[in-house]
Amino acid sequence: MNADFSNLRNFSNKISGNLRETKQTNIKSMSKRWKIRPNGSNWGDWGDDDQLGRLNLTTPENVLKGIAEVKTGKTFCLSLSLDYPGGQVINKVRRPPVLTPVIRNNEAYFNYQWNKLNPSQTDIASDDQVTLANQYSTQWDSLAHRGAMFDVMGDGKQQPVYYNGFRAGEDVLLNEDNTSAAKALGIENMAAHGIQGRGVLVDLFSTYGEFPRKEVGYDDLMRIMEKDKVVVEEGDILCVWTGLDRMIMRMRGRPDRSVKDACAVLDGWDEKLLQWITDSGVAAIASDNLAVEAVGKALPEGYTGSNLPLHEHCLFKLGIPLGELWLLSDLAQYLRENSRNRFLLTAPPLRLTGAVGSPVTPLATV
Repeated sequence: MNADFSNLRNFSNKISGNLRETKQTNIKSMSKRWKIRPNGSNWGDWGDDDQLGRLNLTTPENVLKGIAEVKTGKTFCLSLSLDYPGGQVINKVRRPPVLTPVIRNNEAYFNYQWNKLNPSQTDIASDDQVTLANQYSTQWDSLAHRGAMFDVMGDGKQQPVYYNGFRAGEDVLLNEDNTSAAKALGIENMAAHGIQGRGVLVDLFSTYGEFPRKEVGYDDLMRIMEKDKVVVEEGDILCVWTGLDRMIMRMRGRPDRSVKDACAVLDGWDEKLLQWITDSGVAAIASDNLAVEAVGKALPEGYTGSNLPLHEHCLFKLGIPLGELWLLSDLAQYLRENSRNRFLLTAPPLRLTGAVGSPVTPLATV
């Protein structure tokens, strides 16, 4: 095993060990769902039944901070067209949306001429429906998107759980008829609370470009933030621009495999970076790439733990929603040209009860 994989495994074993050890934080006022919470997590900090995680930090005061960043009233749509990136190169299990007409009067209700029923009526009407993978394009991950095996009761038995100890099979359900429902942590909680506040953009593309893909750790991120005078405060929504959105747009719905190895990603294996995410107080993180962090990394033989450690750290431990495949390039260019990096961000997901992810059309106002 080379030195990099050795370090990776040591770090990963440390994280996995932290999740298993009985020395983990005990909470006196604990919920019935758990007696022990993962080290470094904030389970219970906003109550035993909290389903918002760090979105609790998007307070009215922090919304006002976002509003204070509006200088011109100019807006930027931060969503790709929802049929982009196109195909299934980026994710083989998520398919592009398919639009079909609804059926009315036993036929497709599309360009429907009402004079078929009554010659005196001149109306023509269309009505459609969509089959859509909620996380195919620009999206939010809810806190029910990723969980972990964890000994929540301290009895030596690992159980499949999500943020704040909500249980797979009890709170997040796959029903016998193959329908699914997050009875807890569903995306509707994020929608009802609202996701609006101060967005802060970090431009990784200007430093690292498209190739080779750079895994950005804590030290790299701090150098860029210091150079660009980026300050992140509690309750901010961190937006990370890597340039992958430009590649996707350039490929016009026919991406090739190069997009899977292009542009910067955050290094989810960097313990210092994960600790900075904890300490920074960010309420959410969004990026223009597939998963914020690197997907598909080769793992060392014998490794035990998460294959997406930043997802585990954010969604499972801290309750930080993750936004993926956002369209940030035009906003990033404007902010750089105007020596800015802050803006008002409005990004509510669909209020779709029980969903674990949602398409989103974020708006930045500068």
